[in-house]
Amino acid sequence: MNDPDLSKEERILQAMKLTLAAVIRDTATPHGMRHPLSDATIQDLRQCLALISARERELAQAAGRPVGARPRYADEPGREDAVIRFHKKPPGEEG
Repeated sequence: MNDPDLSKEERILQAMKLTLAAVIRDTATPHGMRHPLSDATIQDLRQCLALISARERELAQAAGRPVGARPRYADEPGREDAVIRFHKKPPGEEG
């Protein structure tokens, strides 16, 4: 969360999103039990998270960063390295 490349607005949006997610997680109830938050509040939380995500996408596009980028481990292979062959190549085929 302390990425120096992010603007102040992006860091604020991240903090808000994490806080809202923590509130949702902390108030979660087992299936079948009534949720302590009203249905209207739950809808408001969903709308807030959707607006935050939309603004994060806009800011990433404006900064030229890939939209929808996911964190990766340093030793994780890239997509181009993840070719899975199900059949052997015919004899004489290179590559």
